[in-house]
Amino acid sequence: MSDLTPAAARLTEPLALTPAGFVNEFYPSFWWIPAGILAAALAIKLPSIIRLWTDPLLRAVGGLLVLALSVFVFVAPSTIAWVNRITGMPNISGPWVYSLLTAFCGSCLLLIITWRNGLSDRSPRTRSAMRWVLGTYAAVIAALWVLFALADMPEERLRDLDTYYANTPYAREMIVLYLLAHTVATLVTNALIWNWVRADGLDSLLRWGLKFLGVGYALQLLFDAAKLSAVGGRWTGRDLDWLSTAVAPPLACLSAILIAVGFILPHTGQYLHDRRQVRNAVRELRPLYQLMKAGSGGGVPRVLRATPELRLIRRETFIRDGLLSLSRFVDEDLRGRSYDAALALGHPPDRAKALAAAVTVLDAADARSHGRERDGADGDGVSEADTTDLLRDIGAVSRALRHPDEVRAVRERAARDGARVRIVEDGTRERLPEATAEGEVRAGAPAARGGTER
Repeated sequence: MSDLTPAAARLTEPLALTPAGFVNEFYPSFWWIPAGILAAALAIKLPSIIRLWTDPLLRAVGGLLVLALSVFVFVAPSTIAWVNRITGMPNISGPWVYSLLTAFCGSCLLLIITWRNGLSDRSPRTRSAMRWVLGTYAAVIAALWVLFALADMPEERLRDLDTYYANTPYAREMIVLYLLAHTVATLVTNALIWNWVRADGLDSLLRWGLKFLGVGYALQLLFDAAKLSAVGGRWTGRDLDWLSTAVAPPLACLSAILIAVGFILPHTGQYLHDRRQVRNAVRELRPLYQLMKAGSGGGVPRVLRATPELRLIRRETFIRDGLLSLSRFVDEDLRGRSYDAALALGHPPDRAKALAAAVTVLDAADARSHGRERDGADGDGVSEADTTDLLRDIGAVSRALRHPDEVRAVRERAARDGARVRIVEDGTRERLPEATAEGEVRAGAPAARGGTER
């Protein structure tokens, strides 16, 4: 009795689950994982598709995701049983799923051809390729239903229809036809994708999307190999059904996920990139916006649920309006000296221009706060400085204001340079020697209006 007890205990111990056993265990719910991911991808993409409905590529991607989602919804055993039951035909789900998969393959080919060649490409070669794809895969779908109508398939199979009816007349041809159509489409699509990946001048997001597509379609080729091997095993009397029921399903699921990512990444990635750029532009304008806000006593009114694009437009408008109101206080001579000072301090020309503009704006804001108008402006403020450059380069000016130490250094250098300039009798400016300028400043000589910094 003591010898039998350990053996009985060993019989009741749970066996280690093999990969094939794992797939078989979770097969009924296995298909809903990629279906959920594809549904999430479609939900993410749907707002863009609706908003940009006139974009045929976006509509094509949406249709492709719907087809891929439909394949995984209708291949689930529970959905297969439901479709068979409501139609009253034991295995009608077979040609239905095969048709969806064939339509998906054809759509992938059409999308890749259109995507790569561009919507404007209406060359005879492109039109011929698209007609060939449409005609061939429409004929395949029609042939699948004809063969199903001719086949004798009375016993319902929820998981192994491919192998169970692999030797049944007409059913055999139907199974081989859909597998060959799928394999050919996958081979052609995969070749087009990897050839495209090697092209020069691709956007990084597009290149990564194509790489995901390439790996996804490579897994589809492994799916086809597993299915064809299992069917071929039935023809030769070997039991390779596990390739169809345990190996092919995970390959199909992972392939669908990668293909969904590949089609979505270029569009969604570009959308997120654009949104990030807008948000960065809003933050970039904050220093100049705060300066204009301090001078006007108020900023842009808050709008609930305002988009980043709207916030950027409103902020840019507010800043430009503020700069226009400063035009009568802008000292162009100071801007020129500040530019020279920035160059002398080692800044490149573009940076020197931005720093000079920042110094000029700060000086104009200070002059307005003290009620000092620029020399040459009449009492009504008719004469105004040209603020075209300031209005155009508000981003660069705002970035310069983020570095107050550099602005201060340029401002001090420009002030020292301004002290070495005086107006002579004929109204022209002349630069004094450094020692003379210092002597005049020490002696308290009055600064000439119109040519020196206030």
